[in-house]
Amino acid sequence: MEKLLDEFIYHLAVERGLAKNTIASYRADLTGYILYCRNHGINELHEAGRDTVMSYLFQLQLDGRSPATISRRLAAVRTFYRYVIREGFLQEDPSAELESPKLAQKLPRVLSIEEVDHLLGQPLISKPSGLRDKAMLEVLYATGIRVSELVSLDLMNIHLDSGFIRCFGKGSKERIVPLGDVAARFIKEYLERGRSILKKSGDTPALFLNQHGRRLTRQGFWKIIKKYALKANIKTAITPHTLRHSFATHLLENGADIRSVQEMLGHADISTTQIYTHLTKSKIREIYDRSHPRA
Repeated sequence: MEKLLDEFIYHLAVERGLAKNTIASYRADLTGYILYCRNHGINELHEAGRDTVMSYLFQLQLDGRSPATISRRLAAVRTFYRYVIREGFLQEDPSAELESPKLAQKLPRVLSIEEVDHLLGQPLISKPSGLRDKAMLEVLYATGIRVSELVSLDLMNIHLDSGFIRCFGKGSKERIVPLGDVAARFIKEYLERGRSILKKSGDTPALFLNQHGRRLTRQGFWKIIKKYALKANIKTAITPHTLRHSFATHLLENGADIRSVQEMLGHADISTTQIYTHLTKSKIREIYDRSHPRA
C-alpha cells in the first residue's frame, strides 16, 4: 500500500502539477487511511472493501473529527482509488457511492470598507519595514491574491507601468491580475525607500524581504497582519485570507461580474467563487431589514 501511495504522490506532483501543500495534505490523509487498514489486519489494498472505508469514516467521527475533515479524507481516499483502478491495480472502488457528511456552509469573515481603510492605515511608512507592510497589505486587498502568492512575488513579476502583477497559484498556474493605482504607488515607494535598506547585502529576486534580507515567509506575514488588526482595534480574528474575501465581496457589491472575479481569484470552478454572492445577498437582506418600514 505504501508503494502505491508513493506512486500516487509522484503522479500528483509530476503529472498533475499540484501545489506542495496540496500534495502534503493528500499524503497525510492517505497515510492515516493506510495506518487504519494496517491496524485492522489489512495489508494489501485489494483486501479493503466498502465496509473498511465506512468503518474508517465512522472511526474519524468517533475521534471527534469535523464533517469538513471527514469529507476531505474521503475525497482523498476516492482520488487514490480512482488512480489505482486507472493504473490497473484494482478492479473495483470500495469508496464509490459513499456519501460525504453534509457540511454547514460557513461564510468567510469579510471586513467592511471602513475596516479595510483603518487596517491599511496602520503601518508606519517612515520605516522600511512599515513601507513593506503597507505595500503588502495594499497589494493583497487590491488583487485578492493568496498570501502564498504574495510572498512568492519576485521583482520580475511586478509591472507597474502596465498596472498588473503576474503570480503563480495552485499547481503553479500563472495568472495576470490588475494592480490598482494605490497599491502600485506604495510598491514604488517601497522599492525606492524600503527594499534597498532591508536587502542588506547579496542579491535576491524576492520582492518582499524580512529584516534579514531574505524572502518574507507566510508565517512572517501572518504575524504582521495580526499585529495591525490589533492596532486597528478589529475585534474578530482575521487572517491574510480575510483581505482576499473582502476583495471579492467588495467587487461583487460594486457591480463586478462573477466570471471576472473568478478569473482574478484564480478559482478553477466558479462554484468556489459563488460563496461571495451569498455574502452580497445577506448584505442586501440586512440593509432591507434595517431600512424598510414593513421588513
